[in-house]
Amino acid sequence: MNILLVEDDAPLAMGIEYALKKQDFAVSIAKNIKDAYRLFNEDIQLILLDVTLPDGNGYDFCKEIRQTSNVPIIFMTALDDEPNVVFGLDIGGDDYISKPVRTSELISRINAIMRRQKQAESVDTGKIISGNVVVEPLKCKVYVNKEEVFLTAVEYKLLLVLLENKGNVLSRNTIIEKLWDIDSNFVDYNTLNVYMKRLREKIEVGDEKHIETVRGLGYVWKD
Repeated sequence: MNILLVEDDAPLAMGIEYALKKQDFAVSIAKNIKDAYRLFNEDIQLILLDVTLPDGNGYDFCKEIRQTSNVPIIFMTALDDEPNVVFGLDIGGDDYISKPVRTSELISRINAIMRRQKQAESVDTGKIISGNVVVEPLKCKVYVNKEEVFLTAVEYKLLLVLLENKGNVLSRNTIIEKLWDIDSNFVDYNTLNVYMKRLREKIEVGDEKHIETVRGLGYVWKD
C-alpha cells in the first residue's frame, strides 16, 4: 500500500515512516502543502494529513483532493476539539487521529480502512434499487435520480449497511462496529452523526427521505 504522509514535524514523520515500513507500507513524506501536491498521484492509496502546515492547512488540501479523488484521508492533528474534528470529517476526511500519535492505533485505523475497501470491492451482487437511489456494487457507483453521486469510502460503506438492513432499526453501536472494525473507544457517536449528515445531504433530494432517526434507538432505511 502506497501512503502519502503530509507532516512538517521531521522527527514525528520519521517515526511514523519507520513504523509503517515495518508493516510493509510504502511511504512518501511531504513536509508542506507544496510537496504534497507534487507527490500526490494515482498510485497513492491513502493520505495521512497534518492540519497545520508551514504553507497552508490540511483542510484546504483535503477539499482540493476531494474534487477529483476518493482516496482515503486520515487527519493527524493536535486540534482534536469537536468543531475541528467535525469540520475535517465534513469536508471529506475518512478518519482522524489525535496527536501525539500512537502508532499501534494508527496502523489499526489504516488496516480498518483497507478492510472496508476490500469489502466494498468484493460485493458481487447486481444493482440495489431503493426509491430514487440506485447502487451498482460491482462498479462502486451510486445514482440519485439517475445522476451519479460521489461518496467517500466510509459514506459508501454506510449506505450499503443501511440498504442491506432496510426496514430494520440499527443501533448506533451496531453501525459503528460494521464501519470501524477496531476498538469502539476510538470512535464516538458524534463521528457517526457527521457521516449520517453527509450521506443524507448527498442522497436525500427534495421529498425523498430515506434515513430515519429513531430517537433513543438508532437509524432505519426506508424506501
